[in-house]
Amino acid sequence: MTRAKVTIDGNEAAAYSAYHVSEVCAIYPITPSSPMGEWADEWSAKGKPNIWGTVPTVVEMQSEGGAAGALHGALQAGALGATFTASQGLLLMIPNMYKIAGELTSGVIHVTARAVATHALSIFGDHSDVMATRQTGFALLASNSVQEAMDLALIAHAATLESRVPFLHFFDGFRTSHEVAKVEQLTFDDMRAMIPNELVRAHRERSMSPDRPVLRGTAQNPDVFFQARETVNPYYLACPSIVQNVMDRFASVVGRQYKLFDYVGAPDAERVLILMGSGAEAAQETIEYLNARGEKLGVLKVRLFRPFSVEHFIKALPATVKSIAVLDRTKEPGAAGEPLYCDVVTATAEAIAAGTAPFKTFPKIIGGRYGLSSKEFTPAMVKAVFDELAKPNPKNHFTVGIVDDVTNTSLDYDPEFSTEDPQTVRALFYGLGSDGTVGANKNSVKIIGEDTDNYAQGYFVYDSKKAGAITISHLRFGPKPIRSTYLISKASFVACHQFSFLERYDVLKAAEPGAVFLLNSLYGPDEVWDHLPRTVQRQIIEKKLKFYVIDGYKVAEQTGMGRRINTIMQTCFFAISGILPRDEAIAAIKKAIAKTYGKRGEAVVQKNYAAVDAALDHLHEVKVPDAVTSTFDMRRPVPEEAPEFVQKVTARIVEGKGDDLPVSALPVDGTFPTATAQWERRNIALEIPVWDEALCIQCGKCVLVCPHASIRAKVYDGALLANAPETFKSAPARWRDFKDMKYTLQVAPEDCTGCALCVEVCPVKSKTEVKHKALNMAPQEPLREQERVNWEFFKSLPETDRKVLSLAQVKDSQLLQPLFEFSGACAGCGETPYLKLMTQLFGDRAICGNATGCSSIYGGNLPTTPYAVNRDGRGPTWSNSLFEDAAEFALGMRLAVNQQTAYARELVKKLSSVIGDELAEALLNADQTGEKGIEEQRQRVALLKQKIAGLRTAEALDLMAVADMLVKKSVWAIGGDGWAYDIGYGGLDHVLASGENVNILVLDTEVYSNTGGQMSKATPLGAVAKFAFGGKPRPKKDLAMMAMSYGNVYVARVAFGANDSQTIKAFLEAEAYDGPSLLICYCHCIAHGYDLIHGLDQQKAAVQSGYWPLMRYNPDLVKQGKNPLQLDSRAPTLSLDKYIYNETRYSMLRHGQPEVAKALYELAEQDVRRRWKLYEYLASMPGPGNGGEPAANPVPAGTREEKK
Repeated sequence: MTRAKVTIDGNEAAAYSAYHVSEVCAIYPITPSSPMGEWADEWSAKGKPNIWGTVPTVVEMQSEGGAAGALHGALQAGALGATFTASQGLLLMIPNMYKIAGELTSGVIHVTARAVATHALSIFGDHSDVMATRQTGFALLASNSVQEAMDLALIAHAATLESRVPFLHFFDGFRTSHEVAKVEQLTFDDMRAMIPNELVRAHRERSMSPDRPVLRGTAQNPDVFFQARETVNPYYLACPSIVQNVMDRFASVVGRQYKLFDYVGAPDAERVLILMGSGAEAAQETIEYLNARGEKLGVLKVRLFRPFSVEHFIKALPATVKSIAVLDRTKEPGAAGEPLYCDVVTATAEAIAAGTAPFKTFPKIIGGRYGLSSKEFTPAMVKAVFDELAKPNPKNHFTVGIVDDVTNTSLDYDPEFSTEDPQTVRALFYGLGSDGTVGANKNSVKIIGEDTDNYAQGYFVYDSKKAGAITISHLRFGPKPIRSTYLISKASFVACHQFSFLERYDVLKAAEPGAVFLLNSLYGPDEVWDHLPRTVQRQIIEKKLKFYVIDGYKVAEQTGMGRRINTIMQTCFFAISGILPRDEAIAAIKKAIAKTYGKRGEAVVQKNYAAVDAALDHLHEVKVPDAVTSTFDMRRPVPEEAPEFVQKVTARIVEGKGDDLPVSALPVDGTFPTATAQWERRNIALEIPVWDEALCIQCGKCVLVCPHASIRAKVYDGALLANAPETFKSAPARWRDFKDMKYTLQVAPEDCTGCALCVEVCPVKSKTEVKHKALNMAPQEPLREQERVNWEFFKSLPETDRKVLSLAQVKDSQLLQPLFEFSGACAGCGETPYLKLMTQLFGDRAICGNATGCSSIYGGNLPTTPYAVNRDGRGPTWSNSLFEDAAEFALGMRLAVNQQTAYARELVKKLSSVIGDELAEALLNADQTGEKGIEEQRQRVALLKQKIAGLRTAEALDLMAVADMLVKKSVWAIGGDGWAYDIGYGGLDHVLASGENVNILVLDTEVYSNTGGQMSKATPLGAVAKFAFGGKPRPKKDLAMMAMSYGNVYVARVAFGANDSQTIKAFLEAEAYDGPSLLICYCHCIAHGYDLIHGLDQQKAAVQSGYWPLMRYNPDLVKQGKNPLQLDSRAPTLSLDKYIYNETRYSMLRHGQPEVAKALYELAEQDVRRRWKLYEYLASMPGPGNGGEPAANPVPAGTREEKK
């Protein structure tokens, strides 16, 4: 039988098998498994049937625990089911896994094995999550490659039906889940041959039905529980043989043979390596290379880890083995060894004791750890393990791939050792997060894999920051199967899509002699040489590289592509590499464009076509000079004045050399300093804003909307300008209270991302120059040095005294120093302005518990941290617990603050005679409702510390430890809508009900932004999102209305782009309220599908259409006899379609399914009208007293303050 060859990634491969042999898929997003659920949802929405001709039901749950519960129920009711997850998500499924296995229920969980958060979160791959489930009773089946992910997914579904043991099928997160490779696609006939109908019928006969009622899930007592637990033994004893039989049947149907333990290598090997997962592929490549050169080595690939079959394991080992190294991709602190190592030692001992081992002498067995959090595992490291095995006394419990200078577990290895096949094309592409480079390269792999006879592999490295981070695409093409599950270190082609990277990263380090170098450059072939760092020039000359340039941004601008250069650079790659004839390559690229972007409309497709056609006219080869002539070199990763930790640790990570850091360099408990983002200076903006001081009205709007805090304002004494740089700008301050002072608006040129929101929001236009505003974008590079100097001087100017400002006014509040700056958020981000505002207003006293999500990644992802400190060293203290528990986490912080504050007050009372009755009285009765009162209390606490500093009594020492708690603390729970509306809603609701003073900040993008844009309960009716491929059929959950029902919760719905004054007032009121507060913030997001330069316009449209009514519910107003609910926006003045169809998330449904879109639009319109009328009615009701006053005065858009 001829089967189709397809080029897909591991997630799609596994989902393909799972979907087609399932009836119910319960899903929930978590990186890196989310695409499996996305594929299932898309196929179901398109009506694609399974092998029995029915369309599987795919349902998104509120959490992974919910998905496991739904799967459990579906299986119990007789459906064939599956789910997909990873890491913390898998841990949430564990309670149900015990139940599913305990009831011998057939089902499969597909897992992209990922690190479990410990001292830090990591989205990358290892086996720590899977190993946490090994006691549940699930069978654990490992796939090593994309092909195996498809094959073993099917084998898992077949084996679970026959064995009645539920299966967890896993493969390495990212390394396999996101690797794109050419595979042979299984057919429906293959699947039908593997899933006998009689087993399906048997599964259904065991289901719960009122027609043949049974009772499951009993509570049992000590008299029978133990015996009942042992009844499953025959099933687990039989399971390994059943799995092997299924594998044999698969081989007879498809032709690929798998074994529970697959041995490859010399039949008479004396040294054998045992491992599972993608690392086994690199190990096989290595031993084949070494054995061809005279070695006798072997690798044993473990496929079925649970139940662990001693019989099959021992039979797979060569009788000649004398030493074994077992590699585990996990760490189990305090154990005698990691899980696979312990099983191998035990199995070997049992076999020798039973006389079934092929060897009489117990082989030397050592164990080691490798590859945690997707740490590289290369042939060089494999060789190091074999070299260690050859020693008389090899190191046990070793690590490989790191430098452990603390407990000295690490093995040395030669990083230059390589097994790369010279026939394989190896290409590296350096891009910027969200610039389209990765997407284009995935298409390139598909084109080569499906349009040529070559094997193809693509792997994509990106850190977990948002846009603006570096992405590196590793592409391999060749005539032989590719087992290289590691990064390219010797490249025949290197492309750099961001010119600024040349100053920051050693992009040509991996270029081999004679390689091709393609550079996206603003400079043409005749001038680019003088703009290259000396290091780059030297590498080009010494390695004899072929050098090409193209101004991709110019082509993108001319063809309407904005900043997206992906298809332009992709076209150049094919033109230079010659992998396909040029005409064929262009035709294939256009075909891929139509497939990828067709759902976004014909206009998008045509723009991409035009970019492809224009690309080659702008591609030029550079004649390389003979000598290095540049006057500059690569920048230091951080400035010389950076703190020691930043210099020694952060800087290494910034320059891409974090792999080289030894164990001793890193904190033992995951605690890192804040205020380090200021040292990174990424220089990613092509253009930055330039201030026209003569035109500026000093409204502060630009400062407020800046997502990265890279444009700031100060008012100061003009005398301080005596030492100002020549180009430093200032203007007379337009404040009544600051007359005779100077005002400056300054940009941080190396930290600006060039989003231009500041220009968009600027309300002032020149009367003489068309389109000229008080802020205007200009090329960054010519301005960089001048503005860098200006920025440094600006920072040296004093901060404005907080006590004299009217913080409810935009222009005043935006003179405050932001304590959240230069994050890794997307350019134009709609979330970060709210966080920045929170830190401006309350950052010097804020304690933050952050849900996992976008805000935890741009807020707490290495190498640098954007939470900053003021000149007194105060600033937000921040921590992330889990995705689901940010509200409870923050509540715990509040309880700790309350307890310590109460204790400090008790101690002040006890020690009042020592510290002075007057000071004690002032400390205990301080008014801290405003900035002045808080500052005065800080001064009193400082005096208190002076008075008790010399005392050595227990009470004085205790008071010294908690004295700072006498100053007001502001506790915040922060997260996105996936947390607040879905997985964390139960905890959020509990905290609201608690009455405790916790401020809850919900950054509502209406999708799971961090995992790629999946539907949440915040997703609006009619919007398309991942997990809602056919448009969301139900309305958005009204979190504000639900919170208001408690009556004692402060609630506000805000949108800074629609009404910045109302946003600021809501923040101030929420924090001042002595009880729980909930701030629901409209956040425009790239997942909405439009250029974020229009984000502010979309916020206004959301409010004007009535979709996002601005409101504040303040329980304190009840005490004044007023209605607590205030509507801050007017009745709808814009039709809903004028808002929603500016966004691809809505318009794509209108393009693809116009009738469905029309029906959903009508429902959405009705829902908007209904909600508006409800809020309007509630806001118009009289208050409870004083003659029944209606709502208090709202804060409409366009107040006098805004119009100044």
